[in-house]
Amino acid sequence: MGRAPSRLVQPGPARAERWLSAGGAPARLAFALAEGRTLLDAVAEPLRAAGLRGGVVELAGGSFRPFAYVMPALSADPRFAAYYSETFRPAGETRLERASVTYGERDGAPFLHVHGIWTEADGRRRAGHLLPAEVVVRAPARAEAFATPDAAWRVEPDAETNFALFTPAGGREAGPGCLLLKLQPNQEVFAAIEAACRTHGLPAARVRGLGSIVRPVFADGRVIPTDASEVLIRDGTVRPGPDGAPVARLDIAVVDVDGVIHEGVLARGANAACITFELCLEAVPA
Repeated sequence: MGRAPSRLVQPGPARAERWLSAGGAPARLAFALAEGRTLLDAVAEPLRAAGLRGGVVELAGGSFRPFAYVMPALSADPRFAAYYSETFRPAGETRLERASVTYGERDGAPFLHVHGIWTEADGRRRAGHLLPAEVVVRAPARAEAFATPDAAWRVEPDAETNFALFTPAGGREAGPGCLLLKLQPNQEVFAAIEAACRTHGLPAARVRGLGSIVRPVFADGRVIPTDASEVLIRDGTVRPGPDGAPVARLDIAVVDVDGVIHEGVLARGANAACITFELCLEAVPA
C-alpha cells in the first residue's frame, strides 16, 4: 500500500464536483515580455490580442525591478485553512529562473496567478507567489503560452475555501485539444488528472500549471511537512499505461512555509490539493 494523501480541513462545504474542466482548440503563442511593463500587462496583452481566453504561460529568464511576492503561510483566521505571508519587496534586480502563469479574467479584466523561482540581488534563490501588478519587467523573459480561444479561466467565489479562485468557464464539448482543469481541495492530484483524461478522451497529454499540496510526498520517499505550499509543475505528462489507461507523471518545485524549495517527481496517489490546482492539459500523440 502506498502512503495516503494528507488532508487539510477547509472552512466551507465540500463542492460536489471534485474537479472542473472546460476545453477547446489548442493554441500556442511564443513572445518576449515587453520591458518597462508590469508582468500583468506584459503577459496579458499579447494573449488578449491573439484572442486567447484561458491557458497557462511558462516564463524563463529575464529580470524584474521592482519585484513583489508572498509565500505560503498557515492561517490565523478561521475563515481560511491556509493563507499568504506578508508581502516581500526585495531591493535591486531580481533574475527569474522560471515561472508558471495561469491566464484568465477577473471582473471582465485580464488577471494572472503566478508561481515562480528566482534569484534576488543578494544571490539567494527563492520561490513563491508573484504579485503581477507590482512586478515590472527590466530584461525580457521568454514566454510561451499554451491556451485556447474557446474556454476561459474566470475568477469565481469558491465556498469550500472562502477564496475567489480561477475556475474553468465556457468551452466546447467535443475533442478538447486544450483542457483547463481545476482541482478542489483534498482531491488527490493524480487521480483527478487521470479521471479528466478518461472523461475527455485524452490518452496522452502534456500537463502544465500550478497549485498547492498538503504535505507533498515525492517518489523518492521525501515527505515535506508543510500544510501550506506553493507549487509549479516543471514537467508533467500523461501517457497510456500497460492497460491503456492514462497514467500521469509530475515533476514539480514546491516552496514550504519556511521558504525552503523542494524539487522532484511526486509520488502517485499520495498528494492532495491544498487550496486549488490550475492545470492546462495539451493533447499529444500517444
